Amino acid sequence: MRVVLVGPCGAGKSTVAAELAARGVEAIAVGQEHSIIRDLWRRPAADLVVFLDASLETVRERRGADWPAWLYEEEQRRLSEARAHADLVLDTGRLTVGEVVERILRALEKAGQHGT
Repeated sequence: MRVVLVGPCGAGKSTVAAELAARGVEAIAVGQEHSIIRDLWRRPAADLVVFLDASLETVRERRGADWPAWLYEEEQRRLSEARAHADLVLDTGRLTVGEVVERILRALEKAGQHGT
């Protein structure tokens, strides 16, 4: 099964993708936040679309205190369609990487049971 991960810079897409890959799950981190193509996240066909959310405060903790609010807001605008269509939305500022991965694995298991 394939998982597509979308979210703002600093939300943990690459980290979560690596953890999922280590567990044998194909995971693709899509840089939707950098693209004006509104449905870029749809391009790699997915069994599960996961929106990894992170507040501006969390992003600044991870990327530096000077991370611009305007850039975060622009990324959120670009991500709005992906968020609206995500199968799962997880706040990586409130969950550990392990908790995020476990929730994704449970969602994949559930999706597999329903033939998705």
